[in-house]
Amino acid sequence: MQDRPAGNATATPGTPGASEPAIAIERVSKIFGTGAEAVHAVDDVSIAIRKNEFFTLLGPSGCGKTTLLRLIAGFEHPTRGGILLDGEDISELPPYKRPVNTVFQNYALFPHMTVAQNIGFGLEMLGKPKPEIAATVDTMLKLVRMEELKNRRTSQISGGQQQRVALARALAPRPKVLLLDEPLSALDFKLRKDMQIELKRLQHETGITFVFVTHDQEEALTMSDRIAVMSKGKVRQIGSPRDIYDRPAERFVANFIGDTNFLEGEVANLSDENAVVRLSSGASVTAGVPEGVKPAGKVTLVIRPEHAELVPAGDRADLSGRLSNVVYFGTDTHYYVQLAAGEVFIVRQQNTHGGRDSFKEGQPVGVRLKANAAQVLKD
Repeated sequence: MQDRPAGNATATPGTPGASEPAIAIERVSKIFGTGAEAVHAVDDVSIAIRKNEFFTLLGPSGCGKTTLLRLIAGFEHPTRGGILLDGEDISELPPYKRPVNTVFQNYALFPHMTVAQNIGFGLEMLGKPKPEIAATVDTMLKLVRMEELKNRRTSQISGGQQQRVALARALAPRPKVLLLDEPLSALDFKLRKDMQIELKRLQHETGITFVFVTHDQEEALTMSDRIAVMSKGKVRQIGSPRDIYDRPAERFVANFIGDTNFLEGEVANLSDENAVVRLSSGASVTAGVPEGVKPAGKVTLVIRPEHAELVPAGDRADLSGRLSNVVYFGTDTHYYVQLAAGEVFIVRQQNTHGGRDSFKEGQPVGVRLKANAAQVLKD
């Protein structure tokens, strides 16, 4: 599988990690209820998650991402399809027989136990020797930087510290895969940012495959090696954060990930990876094309606000209109341009120290699209 396919494609030969995925989800469906009341929580999903990868399931509430995580963990069993771990079908194995651990939104720590006791609890349940447990606990304490608090009860530490203990407890048995179900959702903004960096560091240092569930687009873009965007039980697109953001294949993905602009046009010429599209303004732009799509006739283009530049009217502009609103955000400024056809196009430009805004609301302006800024949507 290339890094920007649309739909539910698995890895193909020649792709890095394709020969030995950590987890292979093969045409999995999960249906709750029967007949007219049946709910397809996961609908014919196929994903190959690579070893040592930070893989994120991203989507709005009710899209099926948590159900898919529970299927991997063994808390649910697929209605159809199979789940393989290192090539072995684990679809019917109970959770305790899977080399997988899960960190939930609720960390479920034992408040009467110390930090060290919580980390070692799972190892005790596995019957590990005491010297091995002590050594592993010390290693985990260092990994999550909690050595000084090892004798503190978990009821006496902060939310961020509790999250680290939960991670250490889940990592202690050295699972092949660590599943994380929105574990940062209860933290405040600053702490979430800090823990995003910590999670990525932990994944890199341990080399364990992380499968992370979130509805937060920025969180997914910040932490992931690859992202699967889900909607209504289906995978809409899989790719690197850059591909998902810069080259969304579907309107849902483009809308869900960040701010975006949509333009209508008509295909004038087509090559293997690009299309020349003539806009209603008369300008022609070169746009990327999703894999496996051969657009013809009228199409919709997606362009991120930062991939365009505001210029004086008539100054080699691809689009023209009137500046309807200017919003200053500190690091950048958003310009809202009312185009001749009536739609609003947003341009985002970074602010420079001491710079002054030369564009005023109400004046005619042009919009110049940067090279390779546009992407054709398959829908």
